[in-house]
Amino acid sequence: MLKHARAFFSAVFTPLARLLLRLGLTPNAVTIIGTLGVSLGALILYPLGQLFWGTVVITLFVFSDLIDGLMARLGDRRSVLGGFLDSVSDRVQDSAVFLGLMLWFFGEGDSYWIGVAAALCMILGLLVSYIRARAESEGYDANTGIAERPERMVLALVFTGFVGLGLPPAVLLVVLTLLAAASLVTVIQRITTVIRQAQAG
Repeated sequence: MLKHARAFFSAVFTPLARLLLRLGLTPNAVTIIGTLGVSLGALILYPLGQLFWGTVVITLFVFSDLIDGLMARLGDRRSVLGGFLDSVSDRVQDSAVFLGLMLWFFGEGDSYWIGVAAALCMILGLLVSYIRARAESEGYDANTGIAERPERMVLALVFTGFVGLGLPPAVLLVVLTLLAAASLVTVIQRITTVIRQAQAG
């Protein structure tokens, strides 16, 4: 489903990507701008309890991850540095979102377990990405698992925004707990996949 959504948004944002290229912006500049926007939205608005508007701001800037890729393809500017910067920015954005939730729910949001679930999502999400990167550096393929980044972020943002509109926080606790569990399963899947490849080699 997300693949179809990505194709739709690629068509929508292609004109904007062309415009930004004509204005002289580079894909890497858009990556940095998007990362700053997501991080500031998450680390300023979420801790203030503005879960809905924080999600709106984050969502606006999170599309930079799609736009910079379109710009790289349209302008034939794909590079190893660009891919590296994009990967790092993804980790920064993910961490900012869950850290923002932790700051609110461990503080005035007064929901210890939602804070714990957000912390687990952040830690396990980083571990999912690290295992893949480390495995690929050793010549293994660890691109497997049930909890990929787009699905994790979409669900976290959608339900955080709904809580900001009045949905009971308990729903967000359930969603974050399920995301953490799925991330843990993905960690185990990737580790066992690498172990099998190492033993077979």
